Amino acid sequence: MMNYEIFKEVVAEKFKDYLPPQFQDMALRVEPVTKVNKNLDGLTMVSNEAGRNVSPTIYINDMYEHYLNTENLQEVLQSAAKTMEKAFDRVPEVGKLDFESAKDNIVFQVVNTLQNEDMLRDMPHREFQDLSIIYRWVVNLDEKGIQSSVVKNSLANQLGMTEEQLFKCAVENTRRILPPTVKSMNDVMKEMFIADGMPMEIAEMMIGEIPEDKMMWVISNDRGINGAASMLYEDNLHKLAERLETDLYILPSSVHECIAVSTDMGDPYELAAMVNEINMDQVALEERLSNQVYHYDKDARRLTLATDTPNKRLDGIVAEAQLIYDTGKSR
Repeated sequence: MMNYEIFKEVVAEKFKDYLPPQFQDMALRVEPVTKVNKNLDGLTMVSNEAGRNVSPTIYINDMYEHYLNTENLQEVLQSAAKTMEKAFDRVPEVGKLDFESAKDNIVFQVVNTLQNEDMLRDMPHREFQDLSIIYRWVVNLDEKGIQSSVVKNSLANQLGMTEEQLFKCAVENTRRILPPTVKSMNDVMKEMFIADGMPMEIAEMMIGEIPEDKMMWVISNDRGINGAASMLYEDNLHKLAERLETDLYILPSSVHECIAVSTDMGDPYELAAMVNEINMDQVALEERLSNQVYHYDKDARRLTLATDTPNKRLDGIVAEAQLIYDTGKSR
């Protein structure tokens, strides 16, 4: 069984052997890639073909996980080669980059500031509580999914867009391209049961009745992708708070969604402890958003931190350095 570093070298040497002829004149690059919440090793095939300004990236880290599970290097390389080929088929042709072509397709995403310090140094962003708002350029959106490119400083410069311009565009575009949704957990579960083929009558009987002020509410978007950013739309929070006639606690369950509950539902620090436990045990690192809980004040119409728990990174590492001191004893 190869360790990761040796595996990476083997992949760099052998990968092109498993690709079709049209890839053989391309350059293979293995480079570190800073992704949300973690760093990865990306493998990219760079084409000189006119109009191919975008090259898809697959991750050697994922290939290594496949290798650990199968212990079959050939199967791993064949599977990764098929993934790369399909990714190239879906790459949109991106022409000249300018403000006019991008301004209607810039959306925002929220990430954890502390966990992504290195990534944020290289991209336009603005801080919001313990989070940061970053920007993505949606290059393709269809029934199969959404393709987008994160806006780093280099791309922002090519587009000729400042952070302020990106934010203004994203505020309008995100609501249009990824419409925010607020659904009761009951409705979300009911939709899941029905999608699995359960008759509606049985699904409704399975769920039962829960008073609205005792219910959890899922804040996301209609795609369920990077939907936690929907909590930035204060008007939706206000409508829910008015409906429940209480302030709200917002629990960041992942980058894809948040959970809203009435402030009558419990102590925010107990809720934060629950969020932290779920993050560590059930949420993939790249999908974790925060270990804190937020408070929405329906009268002030303001979202702020409700907790200030010990500042651990989302990967469980304590952010602060340990205090080293002299005990005054000698041996």
